[in-house]
Amino acid sequence: METVLIIEDDPAMLRGLKDNFAYAGYTVLTAEDGEKGLDTALEAKPDLIILDIMLPKINGYEICRLLRNEKLEMPIIMLTAKGEESDIILGLNLGADDYVTKPFSIKELLARANAFLRRSQQAETQSHAFGDFTLDIGARELTCKGKPVKLSPKEFNMLEYFVNHPGRALTRDTLLNAVWGYNNFVTSRSVDRCVTTLRNKIEPNPHAPIYIHTIREIGYKFEAGC
Repeated sequence: METVLIIEDDPAMLRGLKDNFAYAGYTVLTAEDGEKGLDTALEAKPDLIILDIMLPKINGYEICRLLRNEKLEMPIIMLTAKGEESDIILGLNLGADDYVTKPFSIKELLARANAFLRRSQQAETQSHAFGDFTLDIGARELTCKGKPVKLSPKEFNMLEYFVNHPGRALTRDTLLNAVWGYNNFVTSRSVDRCVTTLRNKIEPNPHAPIYIHTIREIGYKFEAGC
């Protein structure tokens, strides 16, 4: 039975989230402020965290940053009343995996949580299959129906990062750092260009992608199960 930690300072919302996750079969831990939430996360190491951004004592951004600094990799879904892309991008760049803007559907939140927990249960392997493709990490080879598909080193590294983080909202900065590293001479446009060339090699229709989806003003999301 997976454990979910909900960090939310609104008593009514916290109670509603706790009841719904418990009803869905999860062990639920709760915290009403950021300080207690951080302590609980570090001690209990839950399987997933539902994290509000605007919290007393320690805000959600700082909690996310501190947990990732401690090398804790459980999925984090941020709850935010803010619709500004900059706030969402900040959370994702600090290590959050996804976000839900208030007001939201509890069914949608549960579905996202379920998907992340299923993926977390599957250990990273040396081989990833999606559609007709197989990505062999050890051999650094992509094949389609057994036939090799030529990728540049950057395209391979980006695809590898995508398949290792399926369903996660990834900002351009996250992809830039993961694929290129901290290089002052590379911009986010390099990410877009690499995605474009990668789509041309793996998408049945690059103009209507089924694997690499664009998230407006934020970045990209890879869906392997299409």
